Amino acid sequence: MKSQYQWVLCPICGGKTRTKIRPDTEAKNLIVFCPKCKRESVVDIKDMEVVKDD
Repeated sequence: MKSQYQWVLCPICGGKTRTKIRPDTEAKNLIVFCPKCKRESVVDIKDMEVVKDD
């Protein structure tokens, strides 16, 4: 059985954050932390797509 979860990728460096999303996940102004580049980003999530919020 294939997992339907997907890692949220950092919009700055493309590394995996510590956040997973499901196909029905929607978020607005979600803060995600990237352990690779050590930065926080504010993102919007809809339809398994992450959009950086400027």
